[in-house]
Amino acid sequence: MITGKKITSHSRLGFIGLGYLGSRIARRLATAGFPMVVHDHDREKAKDLVALGAAVAPNPEVLAEEVDVVLSCLPSDASVESVYLGQDKLLDSARPGTRIVELSTIAPETSRRLHDAAAKLDVAMLDVAVSGSTSSAEAGTLTLFGGGERNVFEAVQPILAPIASQWFYMGPSGSGVATKLVVNTLLGLGMQSIAEAVALGSGLGLSRELLLDVLAKTAVVAPAHSGKLATAKRSDYAPQFPIRLMYKDFGLILRAAAECGLSMPATKAAALVNSAEAESGGEEDFSAVIRRMEQQVAVEHVLPPVA
Repeated sequence: MITGKKITSHSRLGFIGLGYLGSRIARRLATAGFPMVVHDHDREKAKDLVALGAAVAPNPEVLAEEVDVVLSCLPSDASVESVYLGQDKLLDSARPGTRIVELSTIAPETSRRLHDAAAKLDVAMLDVAVSGSTSSAEAGTLTLFGGGERNVFEAVQPILAPIASQWFYMGPSGSGVATKLVVNTLLGLGMQSIAEAVALGSGLGLSRELLLDVLAKTAVVAPAHSGKLATAKRSDYAPQFPIRLMYKDFGLILRAAAECGLSMPATKAAALVNSAEAESGGEEDFSAVIRRMEQQVAVEHVLPPVA
């Protein structure tokens, strides 16, 4: 029987996936004093955590045998399924009573399938979707959306406190990632609307630097986007949330919409621009769509600068 036994600072955590967000989340947990075992296909990514006292597991199967709670932050449905149900066989190795906190942005149906498979082995799986950039992860100010059994979600809150400033229980399995898809619809659409507006400003002859400064101070630009205006001003598109992941999320959003019989024309249009930028090569932030839209403004159509 899966219980809501509380996690303590002595609970041993396993962390799989040390990418942009995962590495920062794991570092905060290690710094908070949790004993940890970590794994990533690229062992170099574990070096900073080893310096903080973490052990390194050669594979997810070994990791699961050694910990009380497994956390994972992976790039796709396929990678998540491979770790838990595929060649890595994590679920088969996890001890009864283990809790799993799956932080990846995946399809709700994938999350529910993993939840059901885990429950048969007396393992509790939560989908705890992450909203926030790498800077938020470093500061421990992420927002989290949880799906699964409420008592299990409440039991793991000592793990959530070092990494997030707020967290919300959204309902049964799949609800956390479903909420993340809703949130990222706004994130992606908002970024595309800003990109189009900035490009329009360029076409109308406005000072780019002044426009970006002013837009950041208006009520119509969300806090999640205002920081992107400052980096775009410097033409800095270093990845905080890589555009390839926004591209992946747009795919999840549109697939979910199709399953609901919902037409999302604005989202589909934004996804096309995002796709073109993601496929242009290079690891850049999703705000690079600002540059793509600006490049569409023909020089001969630009009005003289405003005096």
